[in-house]
Amino acid sequence: MTGAETPDTGSFGARFRAAVDARGPFCVGIDPHAALLHDWGLSDDVAGLERFALSVVDAVAPLCSVVKPQSAFYERFGSRGVAVLEHVIEASRAAGALVLLDVKRGDIGSTSQAYADAYLDPASPLAADAITVSPYLGFGSLSPFVDAARRHDAGLFVLALTSNKEGPEVQHASVEPDRSVGERMLEHLRGLNGDAAPLGSFGAVVGATIDNVIGERRVSFAFNGPILAPGFGAQGGTAADIRRIFGAAAGNVTASSSREVLRAGPDATAMRDAVRRANDALVGLG
Repeated sequence: MTGAETPDTGSFGARFRAAVDARGPFCVGIDPHAALLHDWGLSDDVAGLERFALSVVDAVAPLCSVVKPQSAFYERFGSRGVAVLEHVIEASRAAGALVLLDVKRGDIGSTSQAYADAYLDPASPLAADAITVSPYLGFGSLSPFVDAARRHDAGLFVLALTSNKEGPEVQHASVEPDRSVGERMLEHLRGLNGDAAPLGSFGAVVGATIDNVIGERRVSFAFNGPILAPGFGAQGGTAADIRRIFGAAAGNVTASSSREVLRAGPDATAMRDAVRRANDALVGLG
């Protein structure tokens, strides 16, 4: 895979499909942990944050299909940190990468609408191609996000079956004898995506290390949407896990890692090589 140009118009699902096909399915998390700033020899302040984040963007955004900045690592520095995040989004998109902003927002009514305006409306300096959202105030609480995504040709990635150890307490709970909460979230996404081609714009977050069997059921990921699979690489997820978990839907997956790439910095060549290795490992998922 190369740093091929990717479309900047059309639905998010169409842009996602084109980007993954052109550049490969690997997603780089741009997560400026304090420990990583230290490992790079940078100060744990806004200056260090900016140097780190923009160095990563310069190295990988022209090469990979998706970048995923985690908002919290910028917000911890206040308004100046958020200004760096704005620059990361702008520079990444200018380099041809889709920006999936990891904010995991979820609320109700006018508050959800305000979040949707902040992250999905192109008039906002924080507008991304897609964001992560939490449905656990009820899937209907995401309606303002869904409406905004449709209006602005943006995407959503809904937390469905995550790999954190606390997740099954909620996500594996039964809503009926043969359906878990997490599976119900996937059904809602199937309804939103319908028969959109080449792919719907409403995706799921599913860990790259989960057990895809709940009770005695193999979970189906045939909801015609993109899948973000965090936990690839340094956290233990492999290409074989992606195939095991997602089966026929594996070609709709963007497998995400931050440490797999960021620990190779600040050497830009080493970070680019890490992206290429990850994409090579994921070739043929579809």
